[in-house]
Amino acid sequence: MDSIFKALNDNTRREILKLLKQKDMTAGEIADAFNISKPSISHHLEILRNADLVSSEKQGQFVMYSINTTMLDDILGFIIKLKK
Repeated sequence: MDSIFKALNDNTRREILKLLKQKDMTAGEIADAFNISKPSISHHLEILRNADLVSSEKQGQFVMYSINTTMLDDILGFIIKLKK
């Protein structure tokens, strides 16, 4: 759970999740939406993948990233239980 909160603690990573909520994207497509280097985007994607917030799948020469909504459901469940 710590890796999830670490991943969500960064605005760029939260913005990446918002993009992936709309559609699956390649790292290049994600990088085009930001004014930071592609290696930085790759680093953010690695953190999101390690937290299981995004998944990746190789498609030809590209890697497609998608949001893992199951993990988001788990996070929301955890937060709701804290409130009870």
